[in-house]
Amino acid sequence: MRALNTAGSGMVSQQMNLDVIANNLANVNTTAFKSQRAEFQDLMYQTLRASGAANNGETSLPQSVQVGLGSRFSASATNFNMGSLLTTGGVTDIAINGEGFYQVQIPGGEVAYTRDGSFKRDANGLIVTSDGNPLIPNMTLPSGARAISISPEGYVSAILPGNNDPTELGQIQLAIFTNPSGLTRIGQNMFQAGGGSGDASLVTPGTEGSGTIQQNFLEGSNVQVVEEMVKMISAQRAYEINSKAIQTSDDMLSVLNSLKR
Repeated sequence: MRALNTAGSGMVSQQMNLDVIANNLANVNTTAFKSQRAEFQDLMYQTLRASGAANNGETSLPQSVQVGLGSRFSASATNFNMGSLLTTGGVTDIAINGEGFYQVQIPGGEVAYTRDGSFKRDANGLIVTSDGNPLIPNMTLPSGARAISISPEGYVSAILPGNNDPTELGQIQLAIFTNPSGLTRIGQNMFQAGGGSGDASLVTPGTEGSGTIQQNFLEGSNVQVVEEMVKMISAQRAYEINSKAIQTSDDMLSVLNSLKR
C-alpha cells in the first residue's frame, strides 16, 4: 500500500519543517539573525497509464494515471529582510541600514561575513567580534582615544591624546553578493561565501546598493514570532493528518487480513 510510505515521507517533511521553525524561535533575540523557511518538493510519480495512450485501438486517452509517492525537504530559504534597529549607545555598536555584510577573519585565516555589528575592543585596541575575530580591514582604536565617531560612509575617527581635532583611523567596508541566499551559515552569526552566492564585492557603505552605517545601533532579529507560531500549528496539523493516513492504511490492511475468516 503506497499510502504508508507516502504519508511517512510527509511526516518526515513536517518534522524538518518544525526543526526550521524551532531554530527561528530560538533565535528571536539573536542580533541580526535572518529567519529561514522550509521548502518542499513532491517526489517521483508512478505512472500507471501514460497520457495519449491508445484506447481500444481507435481513440487515445486525454489524461494519464499517476500516483504520487510523497514529499521531501528540498531547501531552507533565508529571509534577508532587515530587522529592526535597536539603540544601544555603544560606541562600537554599528548596524547596517540596508544591504551588505561586515568582513571578519576567522581562525585558519578564512574570511566570513556577518551583519552582527556588536564589535568590541580587545587588549590591543583592535576591533573584534564577541568571539575575538578581527574586523577586515583591521581597525585599531589607540589607548586614550575619545569621542569615537563612525560616519554613515564607514569612516572611523577619534580624538587622540594630545590632539584637539579628530583623527581619521580608517574606513569600514561592506561586502555585497549577487545572491545572498547562496551564503552558507557557519554559526556565531556568520556566513561564508559558497558557489551559489557568487564572490563578494567590496564597496563603500552607501554606494552600489549597499546600506549605510548607523553607530550606536544594532540590528535585531527579523523573526516574526506570530508568523512562526502559525507555521508551527500548521506543521503540527499536517503531521497529524499524515499520521492519520498511516493509521487508516493500517486499518485497511487489517480488514484485508481478516477477509479469509
